[in-house]
Amino acid sequence: MPLVKIDMIRNVRTPDEIKKLADVVQEIMLEKFAAPPRDRYQVITQHEPYELIFEDTGLHIPRTEKLILIQIFQQGRTADQKQAIYASLAERLEKECGVPKTDLVISCSANSKEDWSFGLGRAQFLTGDL
Repeated sequence: MPLVKIDMIRNVRTPDEIKKLADVVQEIMLEKFAAPPRDRYQVITQHEPYELIFEDTGLHIPRTEKLILIQIFQQGRTADQKQAIYASLAERLEKECGVPKTDLVISCSANSKEDWSFGLGRAQFLTGDL
């Protein structure tokens, strides 16, 4: 189950545009990471422009106010699956949500089954509930 955090600059997108962006991200999680249906964990945070600082690491990638940071916390995905996620997010978010590929930064981090509790003070992956 991926946990996806989406950060963006405040007041650049409407609530409907943000919902569409989140929906596209979820569709890609289902398609490329084979996340189970209804396995949707997303946190969307908007920041003041001065609170997101993303230089280009010497790659000469221009950034605009449409900048999006997507952090994905997940278990057991391969390098190929991660690369497929990066490519799909870049293509679909540009086409369907107007996010320039130069304004999309993605970080994918791994964690373990013992790192999750979905409530009730239990580690459901370890107890066999999931």
